[in-house]
Amino acid sequence: MGRVNEPPRLPEGSFAAWSRDRLALARRGADECGDVWQLEPGVYVAATAGPCEAVLHRAQDFPKPSSPLFPSLKRSSGAPTPAERVHARAARMRGLRPQAVAARVGEIAPGTARFADQWPTGLDVEILPLVRPVLAEIGVRYLFSEDAPILLPFAWQLFVAREVLVRPTRWVWPRWVPTPARRFRTRQQVAFTDAVRPIVRRRRSSGRFGDDVLGQMLRPSPRYGLLSEEAILDTLPGITLATFETPSRAAGWILLHLARYPRAAGRVAAEAALLPADPAATTSTHLDSLQYTQALVREVLRLHPPSWLLTRHATRQTELANYTIDAGSTVLVCPYTAHRDAREHPEPDRFRPERWLDDSGSPAKPGVFLAFGTGPHGCEGAALAMAMLTLLTAQTARCYHVSEPPGPEPGYQVTTFEGLATAGLRLRATVRG
Repeated sequence: MGRVNEPPRLPEGSFAAWSRDRLALARRGADECGDVWQLEPGVYVAATAGPCEAVLHRAQDFPKPSSPLFPSLKRSSGAPTPAERVHARAARMRGLRPQAVAARVGEIAPGTARFADQWPTGLDVEILPLVRPVLAEIGVRYLFSEDAPILLPFAWQLFVAREVLVRPTRWVWPRWVPTPARRFRTRQQVAFTDAVRPIVRRRRSSGRFGDDVLGQMLRPSPRYGLLSEEAILDTLPGITLATFETPSRAAGWILLHLARYPRAAGRVAAEAALLPADPAATTSTHLDSLQYTQALVREVLRLHPPSWLLTRHATRQTELANYTIDAGSTVLVCPYTAHRDAREHPEPDRFRPERWLDDSGSPAKPGVFLAFGTGPHGCEGAALAMAMLTLLTAQTARCYHVSEPPGPEPGYQVTTFEGLATAGLRLRATVRG
């Protein structure tokens, strides 16, 4: 098939060359090649707000690929059907939509306060190992309520399995090859599923489903009816890990910005001073009052989206930004460069939380804010993640001045594989007067 307006190639645009410095070259490609550019034959990058929004909304042309992280376990009953997967997602969303999160803010806030309480003061400490267990406890408790203490150790092993599985290696094995990392992943997935199964059966037999996300999945739906036990168990490992793994990456960037922008941190602290002394008394009204804190979180996520590159595959020949994309081609959606589109964000490289307080800075405007994706497959846990990160930011700034260790080099390394993170980030907390 002939192409219409062959898109420009990124200079020295092989995937291998691009991988050596992904962020710099992604930005360079957006600056030099425009809205959409070709990385290599059959691979395109949607680099600015409009094309990114279009790809993510056009789920029929560019469907979200199934995640290979926790594939369905082999069972005699077979894997859940596509219809069951749709039903499972709808059931999860009943517990993850903004109204549901708002009703449970008082359960989220105590965990964020514990993070501030546990941070050793006056020492340069590595942040991600400190924040990740706190967010894991919050996320697992949000999903499973009183059953969370039983499941938390198994959830943590899912995270360990993920870290082993996504670790860069010299070899890329076909998915059917049972590598040691994949066998370890499967063992942890089976262990987690075996731990959840009796909880599912106990809740169903007693009729006390609970008001958490698992309880919502156990309730029959007027549209879909009762979700099978296997469909519930199949979907839980991925959503459990997602409640804390991605927010942990985001928290590293947020805490780094509290250290680098003390005036902004002071403004957050002033807002947080009005939160209840008892974190469990925090309500959605208190959360809504943290307007500048939410703006700061959103601005950090704009500059450093944890999921900075999303993959889609074209199911049929289609048009994108005046270019013809053949069926089977890969389109990489890059929120990192879309968020730096000067047409949408004046002074795009400048950290300016105030932009989200203006009427023109609404995150609902198409293409403006893609940190959680958008469209039919946007992040299910966006409302939960924003609540966790906003309250964590507020509680930290209320208690501490945060600073970086002295020295000419940053105390962290930016990693881009499987997400944008601040590996090895060290920060110091000093009690705020």
